Amino acid sequence: MSLKVFIESLGCSKNLVDSEVMMGLLSQYDFEITKDQYEAEIIIVNTCGFIESAKQESIDTIVELGALKINGNCKILVVAGCLAERYSKELVKELPEVDAIIGTGNYPEIIKVIHGALKGEKIVKSGNVNIEISEDLPRILSTPKFMGYLKIAEGCDNYCTYCIIPKLRGNYRSRKIEYIIEEAKEMAQQGIKEVILIAQDTSRYGIDLYKEYKLPELLKKIGQIEGIEWIRILYCYPDKISDELINTIAEEKKVCKYIDVPIQHCNDEILRRMNRKTNKEHILQVIEKLRNKIPNMHIRTSLIVGFPGETKEQFEELKRFVAEVKFDRLGVFTYSQEEDTPAAKLENQVPEEVKEQRRDEIMAIQKEVSFQKNMEKIGNVYDILIEEKIEEEDVYVGRTAYDAPEVDGVVYVDSTKLLNIGDLVKVQITDTLEYDLIGEILYESCE
Repeated sequence: MSLKVFIESLGCSKNLVDSEVMMGLLSQYDFEITKDQYEAEIIIVNTCGFIESAKQESIDTIVELGALKINGNCKILVVAGCLAERYSKELVKELPEVDAIIGTGNYPEIIKVIHGALKGEKIVKSGNVNIEISEDLPRILSTPKFMGYLKIAEGCDNYCTYCIIPKLRGNYRSRKIEYIIEEAKEMAQQGIKEVILIAQDTSRYGIDLYKEYKLPELLKKIGQIEGIEWIRILYCYPDKISDELINTIAEEKKVCKYIDVPIQHCNDEILRRMNRKTNKEHILQVIEKLRNKIPNMHIRTSLIVGFPGETKEQFEELKRFVAEVKFDRLGVFTYSQEEDTPAAKLENQVPEEVKEQRRDEIMAIQKEVSFQKNMEKIGNVYDILIEEKIEEEDVYVGRTAYDAPEVDGVVYVDSTKLLNIGDLVKVQITDTLEYDLIGEILYESCE
C-alpha cells in the first residue's frame, strides 16, 4: 500500500513550483498525494526564509505539523526550501521532530531522502545552491485548473544589500528556452489559460545562457501556443526593461498589459546603498516609456520602507513619488534586518514602530490612488477570468488581465447565468470598492 504525502508550501510562487515538482516525483514512486494533513504518513514543509515574518511562519508551521507525529498518522516530517537551506544545522538541533532536511538545490532528491528517513536515518542535504537545473522532472500543478506559474530561471545575481536570496538560491541560471516552451505547451494541454512567468528576476532571462536578454523572444514563442490566453510577467527589474521588451509587450496580444516592476525606493542614495542598479530618473523614464507605448498599461511595484538610514526627508520624497506616479498596484514591506546581508551591518537602523508607521502612510496614499483609478473604470468592459462562485448567491469572483492572482484586486461579477470556473467572460464595471471592482456579465463569452 502506498504512503500518503501532504505538502505544505510556504512563501513565493517560485517555492510553489518546487513543491509541484516534488509532488510529480512522489507520484511516480508509488506515493499518494493528499490534501488532508491528518491522514498523511509523510509531511513535507517547503519553507520560506526570506524575511523575519516568513521565517517565523515557517517555524510555526513545522511545529504545528510536527505535532501530528504524536496525535496524527505522521511518521516522517521533512523540512525543505529556503529556511532548510539557511538554517539546516539549527533546525536539526532545535527541532528533533524533523526527520530530514532538504535545501533549495536538493529537492529533486526527495524520493531518496524519504526512503532514507523511513529506514531511520537522519538526513540533512543542503549547500548545493548552484546545482544545474534539471529539465526532466515531472510536475503536478496545484494551482487552479486555469492558471499556472512557469519558472524561467533560478537564483539571482543582483546582490541587493538587504537580500539573502543569492545565498539561498545560488547564481542566476536561466532555463533553456526549448524546455520552457515544452512545459508551456504541456500546461496548455492541461487547460491552463493564464501562464505567469516567474524568476528572481525575469528581465535578466537568457543572459547567462545566450549572452543576450531573451525575454522578448520567449514571450513571442509562448504567445504562439494554442490554448494560452494570458501571459503575465512578474519580478521584472527596471534596469533591464529594454525598448525591445516594451515593444514586445505592446505588440503581443496574449501578453497582459501588466508588469510587476519592484523598484523598492525612489531616493538615489537609498537605491545606491541597496545596491540597486538604477536611480530615480531612470525609473521614471521606464514608467513613462511603458505608459506612452502601451495604452492602458498597468504597473505593479513593491517598496521597502525603513531601510537603514532612511531619513524623514527621504521618506517624504518617497511619499511624493507614490502620489505623483500613481502606480496601478503597489505593495509595501518594512525593512527586515537579515543576518548575513550587508544592510544588516549598516548604522542607523530604523525602529520597528517607525517602519510600520511609514508603511501605513504609503498604503494610505495608494489606497486613494487605487480608488480613483477604479472609479475611472466604471462603465468599461473587460474580459474577466472566473475563479470562484460565492455560495448561495448569483455572484462570481474573477480577475481582469490587469490583476495578478492573490496580490491584486478582484472583480465581483453579478450573473444569473451559470458560469464555469476558468471561463473568460465579458463584464461591464458598475461600481468599485477600494481595491476591487463590481460588474455585470454581458452574457457574451469572449472565448
